Amino acid sequence: MQNTTRNDIDLAVYMERLDTYIDTQSELNKTLCRGMERVDKELEELKTWRTKFYGAKSLALFTMILFGHAAVVMGTVVGIVKLYQD
Repeated sequence: MQNTTRNDIDLAVYMERLDTYIDTQSELNKTLCRGMERVDKELEELKTWRTKFYGAKSLALFTMILFGHAAVVMGTVVGIVKLYQD
């Protein structure tokens, strides 16, 4: 009879520890999920800024090509005008 009572007490202690462990793990999971959500939001923000940066870089490249092309065309026009003036 005493052995059964000791087993019951050991089982009760084990169950209490198991409940504490489960509660701790649940809290840890919630904390990890909040952290992952924060990282996900920051990653989305970085992707947005990267897209904006690539857009600005592409616009600068397009503008440089446009000015280069305009310089070549204007040089050609000036050359043709000088050729016909002589």
